[in-house]
Amino acid sequence: MKSDPDIEHGRPERLAARTSDDVDLRIGGDAAPLPGVAPEALLAAIIEGSDDAIVSKTLEGIVTSWNPGAERLFGYTASEMIGQSVRKLIPQERHMEEDAILRQVAQGRRVSSLHTTRLRKTGASVRVSVTVSPIRDGNGKIIGASKIARDVGALELARQQLAESERRFKMLADNMSQLAWIADSQGWIFWYNKRWFDYTGTTLSDMEGWGWKQVHHPDHVDRVIERIQKSWDSGELWEDTFPLRGRDGRYRWFLSRARPIHDENGEIAYWFGTNTDITEQRAQAESIETLLTEVNHRSKNMLTVIQSLARRSAPGNDEFLKRFVRRLEALAANQDLLVRRAWTRVEMHELVRAQLAFALDIAGTRIEFDGPEVDITSRGAETLGMALHELATNALKYGALSVDGGKVSIAWDDRDGRFQLTWRETGGPEVMPTTRTGFGTSVIRDIPVTVLDATTSLNFSKDGASWSFECDSATVIAH
Repeated sequence: MKSDPDIEHGRPERLAARTSDDVDLRIGGDAAPLPGVAPEALLAAIIEGSDDAIVSKTLEGIVTSWNPGAERLFGYTASEMIGQSVRKLIPQERHMEEDAILRQVAQGRRVSSLHTTRLRKTGASVRVSVTVSPIRDGNGKIIGASKIARDVGALELARQQLAESERRFKMLADNMSQLAWIADSQGWIFWYNKRWFDYTGTTLSDMEGWGWKQVHHPDHVDRVIERIQKSWDSGELWEDTFPLRGRDGRYRWFLSRARPIHDENGEIAYWFGTNTDITEQRAQAESIETLLTEVNHRSKNMLTVIQSLARRSAPGNDEFLKRFVRRLEALAANQDLLVRRAWTRVEMHELVRAQLAFALDIAGTRIEFDGPEVDITSRGAETLGMALHELATNALKYGALSVDGGKVSIAWDDRDGRFQLTWRETGGPEVMPTTRTGFGTSVIRDIPVTVLDATTSLNFSKDGASWSFECDSATVIAH
C-alpha cells in the first residue's frame, strides 16, 4: 500500500507506510512482565526512561501523554502540552503533513521513520525522525496515535557532510587526467575511476580483483605481476612503466605508481594507484635520442676529419699529434656519455671511468677513486671530464703513473652545498711546475674557474702533483 501523497508533497524524504503492524498500548496485554513487576509499571518505566520523545494523541491531534524525553527534545513540560494540539510543534507549512499522518493512522496504517522538521519551545526548528502507530482499545477500535520522535539533526548533518565528501571525491577522481584505482591491503582492486573505464572500455565486474591483467600487453604482464606482488608483500612504493590496451584495441604506454594507505595502527589498509599516459613523451624522448645519436655520429666524423687535418698540418710532430688526438678522444667519450643520458646528467663514477679508460688500461689498480654517487650536469661533465683527462695524461708522461709504484687517488664529496674534487699523486718522481701556461694547464686550472665559477689549486711537491676543485653544488650537481 502506498503512502499518502499529502505526506510526500513538498519534502525529499522517503515515507514508509505499511500495513498495520500496530503498537499495542493496552494495559494488561499479553506481554510477559518481569518477576514482581506489574505490566503497567514496566511500560511506564520504559516510557519514562526513554531518550526519545514518546507522545500519545487523539485522532484530532490533541496530546494525551508527554514523557520526559519529549520535554528534553521540544522544551515543553507535560503540563504545557497535554490537552494542547500537537500542531503547536509543527511549522505552518507542514500542517498538511500532520493531516495526512492522522488520516493514515485512522485507517490503521503505520507511518515509519518519517524525517521531518518540528519546532522547539524557543521557536528553533529541529530535524526529527517520527514513527506514528495507531492505538486501539480493548475492542480493537482505533482511538488515537502514539508517536516516537528522535532528534536526527546531527545524524543528517553527518550524512550531508558524507554525501558532500563523496561528491567531491567523485568529481576529483573522475576528472583527473590519470587512470586511478584502489586496492585492499592484499592487492585486490575494488574501485576504478571513470577515466579507467572510458579508456579501457571495461566494467568493474571485468576488472575487479586481478581482472586488470586482461588489458595488459602479453609481453609485459608477467613482469608487471611479479613487480607489483613484491610491493603488495613488502609494503614498498610501486612504480613501473608498461602498455595498456584501450577500448579501440591499441596499446598506449603508462607510467604507473601506487602507494600504501595506512590505518590508525600503522597497518596497510588500502593501496591507491594511478596510471599516467606517457605515450607522447616516450615518442618525443625516442626522437630526441635518435637526433642526439645522429649529432654525436656527425660530430665524431668531424673529429676524425680534424685529426686527419692535424696530421697533415703538423707532419713530424708526433708528440703534439698524440696529445691532440687524445684530447679529441676525451671529447668524444664525454659526448657518448651525455648522449646515453639524453644530454642531461652523468654519474660521477661513470664519468671518471670513461675519461680515465686509457690510463686504467696502463696503470690498473694504481688509480683509485671514491666518492658518493652523484649526478653531474652536462656542462660540469664536459669541464671536469677534460680536466681529469689532462691530469691523467700528465701523470702517465711525467708524474706518478710514469714509474712503477706510483699511485693516483681521486676523491670527491658533496657536503654543505659545496662540491669538492681532489687529485693526488704519490710515489712518483719529483715534478717541477712548468714555466709556461699551455692548453693542458688552462683546461685543469683556468677553464673550471670560468665555466663553473670554481676555485682550483694545482700544486707540485716532492710527493707528487695535486689538484683540487671546489664550487657551489648547484653548479655541477644535477637535481
